[in-house]
Amino acid sequence: MSFILTNQSAGIYLAPIRSQNAEALLDLRLRNRIVHSRYEPKRDEEFFTLKGQKQLILERMKDEEQDRAYMFGIFSSEEEYLIGQITISNIVRGVGQFADLGYFIDHEHQGRGYMTSAVGLAAEYAFQALGLHRLQAAILLHNDASRRVLEKNGFQAEGIARRFIKIDGQWQDHRTYALLADEVSSEGNPPM
Repeated sequence: MSFILTNQSAGIYLAPIRSQNAEALLDLRLRNRIVHSRYEPKRDEEFFTLKGQKQLILERMKDEEQDRAYMFGIFSSEEEYLIGQITISNIVRGVGQFADLGYFIDHEHQGRGYMTSAVGLAAEYAFQALGLHRLQAAILLHNDASRRVLEKNGFQAEGIARRFIKIDGQWQDHRTYALLADEVSSEGNPPM
């Protein structure tokens, strides 16, 4: 898979993360390690090395080959610079046709609409290219920025998943959101 998903008006594009992006991904992770720690699982020190990021990329490429997950970098169009990551994962085929969505952005690029645009592009890819019926995300209850990103893209809150994911070393409640393929217009926008 080698292609680019672009939102020119937002100034970003998504591209599959490959081995040549490992250093940029590591730099992104290191720059945001402390700031994002309250939103992330605890990770061993190996994860925050070039070897660890290369391993993550290889695992995701294998997942992609088996239609289990797709990991994209979020790049600034102007600077050609990696500013975030977005992943469609845990793909279920058969009668389910759904997947999970996870993402993060460099804390210095928050609040500019980049993540909202990236989620829109990923949803468009999930529904149009992958043929999924449902895309779902789970966010920490206190993560208002992520809530706004999902809601701006038409995701609807569905409920609370109690002690759903172990974040920052503790099992934490998450609010679940979902977007269905028939809730998105042919232009990739939620219907008004």
